[in-house]
Amino acid sequence: MNRIYLSVLLSLLTPLLVWAQTQQQRYPLIPYPTSLTPAQGEFTITAQTALIVQDSRFRNEADQLGQLLQPSLGKSLSPRGNGTKIILQHDPAITQAEGYSLTITPQQVTLKAAQPVGMFRAVQTIRQLLPISIEQKMAKPVPSLTLPAVQIQDQPAYAWRGMHLDVSRHFFSMDYLHKFVDRLALYKFNKFHLHLTDDQGWRIEIKKYPKLTSEGAWRTFNNQDSVVLKRAPTNPDFDLPKQFIRQQNGKTQYGGFYTQDQMRELIRYAAARHIEIIPEIDMPGHLTAAIKAYPSLSCTGQEGWGKTFSVPICPCNEPTYAFTEAVLSEIIALFPSQYVHIGADEVEKTTWAQSPACQELMKREGIKNVEELQSYFVHRIEKFVQSKGKKLMVWDDALEGGLKPSTAVMYWRSWVKDAPQKAAQNGNTVVMTPVSTLYFDNPPGIQSVENVYNLAIVPQGVPANQVNQFIGGQANIWTEYIPTENRVDYMSMPRMTALSEVVWTNHPDYASYQQRLLSHFLRMEQMGIKYRLPDLTGFTEENVFVDKATLRIKKPLASYALRYTTDGSQPQRNSPELPASLDITQPQTVKVAAFTPSGVQGDVYSLRYQQQSYATPVTAANPQAGLQASYYKKAFRNTKGMNGQTTDSTFIIHNLVVPKSVNAPSFGIQFRGYLTVPQTGVYSFFYTCDDGGVLRIADRLVVDNDGNHAPIEKSGQVALQQGAHPFAADFIEGGGGFTLKLKYSLNGSEPMDIPDSWFSH
Repeated sequence: MNRIYLSVLLSLLTPLLVWAQTQQQRYPLIPYPTSLTPAQGEFTITAQTALIVQDSRFRNEADQLGQLLQPSLGKSLSPRGNGTKIILQHDPAITQAEGYSLTITPQQVTLKAAQPVGMFRAVQTIRQLLPISIEQKMAKPVPSLTLPAVQIQDQPAYAWRGMHLDVSRHFFSMDYLHKFVDRLALYKFNKFHLHLTDDQGWRIEIKKYPKLTSEGAWRTFNNQDSVVLKRAPTNPDFDLPKQFIRQQNGKTQYGGFYTQDQMRELIRYAAARHIEIIPEIDMPGHLTAAIKAYPSLSCTGQEGWGKTFSVPICPCNEPTYAFTEAVLSEIIALFPSQYVHIGADEVEKTTWAQSPACQELMKREGIKNVEELQSYFVHRIEKFVQSKGKKLMVWDDALEGGLKPSTAVMYWRSWVKDAPQKAAQNGNTVVMTPVSTLYFDNPPGIQSVENVYNLAIVPQGVPANQVNQFIGGQANIWTEYIPTENRVDYMSMPRMTALSEVVWTNHPDYASYQQRLLSHFLRMEQMGIKYRLPDLTGFTEENVFVDKATLRIKKPLASYALRYTTDGSQPQRNSPELPASLDITQPQTVKVAAFTPSGVQGDVYSLRYQQQSYATPVTAANPQAGLQASYYKKAFRNTKGMNGQTTDSTFIIHNLVVPKSVNAPSFGIQFRGYLTVPQTGVYSFFYTCDDGGVLRIADRLVVDNDGNHAPIEKSGQVALQQGAHPFAADFIEGGGGFTLKLKYSLNGSEPMDIPDSWFSH
């Protein structure tokens, strides 16, 4: 492309790009509507604005809108106001229950829907278009509020738009659950999956079995508590809340539970916001808390731990079914949800195989193995649940012994890649919740929000006649190492906003989303959400310089302050503010963190600098294209484990990728060869691994991203002269699905893929 043509093209594109960015700032909606047509002008809301409900079916939604506006205006809006008008209308032409239309002109706001749920979604769109100041509950009243003129037609892409919270591993207040519901409503979620029971605690009152909560809701500190308590001195978000700790019989115990009356009120609160709470009572495994209280529930008459998971209840004794049906009867009477979730995952079946009662049952029923025995249990529970007018939901583990088509399946095991397709082929409806992307207890990183945003609800290869069986997606927050509300906030926000757009809009535009998200960070701050601040970029963790380096970090938001230290201490609110450019002329460690005006602190980045001379290139004899790769079909804890092992196979690969022929569930690969760089400079490398990897160039350690972990990007630098340099990259996959990416940058450019032509062996 010649320079004149490029200049003309840029002159044409620049106004369009500026316009697009302005529109994203004017309409910072997440999830983005199905259709949005910008318009000129603004609608002004004052205390004299009339709030008119033309159909009584929308009275609840009108009240919600009024409650949203009243604190800012200092007065409730009346249907007889003598100013501008906000009108809620019934429109039977809108065919989807959650669909709505919204028209804002300088003269009037008109919200239309066929059903109350659609009108509520429209109110949430209004909320996001209003000034962020409305989220300040104690703010002084203002004379007016404004809404940008716009025309919106909107409806969700998927019926299941869910968030999950595990209250068993660590417990959370009823007040926080209400706040969580509010956030779900703001981002147009419609399902709240509450994981109420597990080995570590039983959290819901069951009147027929009071010991489930008097005993099962409390525990002495376990290994998960020990982990978080060790982290608490440097991060108070890991400290166990004092209100959930008690002294009992000379022991310190942690726990708590919800009464049925408390849960009934939460259900009512969520229903008013058109959110369905899905209860999960995990069975037949994950029931140590119940077995401790009622030991006869297990095949051995006691609780315990098997090879991998806890001892389950016994599916071969009739009293087990009397217990489960009584518990589920109370749950079903309490929760009006369409589905009841029983987990049916991670079941340790050793005690079943050894039980005479199970051997007798399996012989009588023609059951061939313990996987089918689990299905026998699930089928019996499903029949009971269906007799109460409900549907059963399970995790995808339960597919192994066979499921009826009527059972709904949540797919979580990313390493069982064909499980969603098998479920669909079996006739099951499927909710996508893969551990690799949507387990929000996995540590967030620089790519975690984008990974969520790019999630495919319908996997590749699903036949057209089975697409509709994929009813949506859900993110899960398992709380083994999440003991506080602040930590839940940090782990879920902003990832939750990315998921909301995936399951509502279904036509992704990540660049647009990123622009709109900036406004939502400010809204979250006003709402008191302790969200994870945006990642700081433009640097690597391991840095090198020949003569000197210059550190420049752009603030994600102008209101943030970047604070830094060079003495090894953690940055504080009163630490020096990082200048626009900081020259580095000697080896040192710079620690940087962003702070919001209210004092919310972002992640601390430790940037280590060392001085290097440019590595001298080598001369390779008769180089061939590509890298040599040694493949090991074995699980490794770290990359060093491959050293000295017998190679299963070797191959030549064009770039740092795992070929499709690699199909072992756990494996390791050693990539060896040369990297030829076209010019002398300090090169940055960004190495993303799930599980672990180590990168060496010119016999220098560049990136250490070793160990078993979720997808994490780590970065480093190396000073290279133009030419070929020894290249060694190790990668291990421990099971559960892998990620392997390597990008480079030179002189501060955006990270780019390494050209195939740079690699040889």
